[in-house]
Amino acid sequence: MKKAYFSKIIVEWYQAAHRDLPWRNTQDPYKIWLSEIILQQTRVLQGLPYYQKFIQNYPTVTSLAEAKEQEVLRLWQGLGYYTRARNLHKCAREVVNFFKGKFPPTFEELRTLPGIGAYTAAAIASFAFRQPVAVVDGNVYRVLSRVFGIDKDIASPAGKKFFSELANKLIPIQDPGTYNQAVMEFGAMHCLPKNPKCETCIFRSNCFAYQHEQQDSLPVKIKRQKITKRYFYYFLIRRGTKILMMRRTKKDIWNGLFDFLLHEEGRPVDPAKIFKKLFPPKRGPKGLLQINKISKSYRHVLSHQVIHAHFIEVDWPSGKDLPALLPSSTAKWFSSKQIENVPKSVLISRFLEDSGIL
Repeated sequence: MKKAYFSKIIVEWYQAAHRDLPWRNTQDPYKIWLSEIILQQTRVLQGLPYYQKFIQNYPTVTSLAEAKEQEVLRLWQGLGYYTRARNLHKCAREVVNFFKGKFPPTFEELRTLPGIGAYTAAAIASFAFRQPVAVVDGNVYRVLSRVFGIDKDIASPAGKKFFSELANKLIPIQDPGTYNQAVMEFGAMHCLPKNPKCETCIFRSNCFAYQHEQQDSLPVKIKRQKITKRYFYYFLIRRGTKILMMRRTKKDIWNGLFDFLLHEEGRPVDPAKIFKKLFPPKRGPKGLLQINKISKSYRHVLSHQVIHAHFIEVDWPSGKDLPALLPSSTAKWFSSKQIENVPKSVLISRFLEDSGIL
């Protein structure tokens, strides 16, 4: 298939069939950047309300840069992959501090900003500044591999380089942003991972995968990342009407968010045994501490981790010091109303809602 034909046909399809989304009706690099960061690892329907909330609270990159990180994390709550939120905030500050509040117009300069990889830089450069730089994401891999019959491993460096070079050969000089949007939209709406809409496809007569019945085998992705299982035992410590929470500070998942005293094991263990291990009788003020309740097991799936969590509720007598094993620098007592306003993971929010605390 000729380059010009592919580009022309897919742009015509896009102009007739694309979804009307707010970040497509602007050339404001701030709004385009914000949408691209939010939509990483996130479906459009899930990401759209977050985009609208961020635009409402932070209408400019300067207003976002001036916000506190905890406020940004709270607004991000529920999207997951919180490194994106921290990089979002850091990037906004660098745009303000080093580029006078204006996103740089070139792909190369955009790549120097925190959280902006090749894909996001290409999206901003082409959508906002009309640079002919191709975006290459999962949708693009799928469309190009099927239409042109490419069986190179998209997870390998050689495969990524091949697809990037092909995508940049296909992109037209005139209106590259619309072309990039078209390929991504076609992959998201028509050339689906499962059950692609081949019967009504604009490339039906030219598509290699359709002609050879290889829709299920393309694109090729050989590399698989190992899924790690983790077992969390949270201690919800109460003192009167207050609950003890702390901010996570280690370089791990949910860094900067709030949760409870956490003990992690490498395998499933009886929560009562964990309690006895952490709070042996000699450490308990005024006699033995007692478990009030042990929650059901919660399963929380991340990209390459599966968390299995239990929550053990314990009353802590007033007037006594906090347990020595707590990270005292970040541990604080919170009321239910205060807990509602601190940034926390979806797992913690689920438990708090199930237990009636929120």
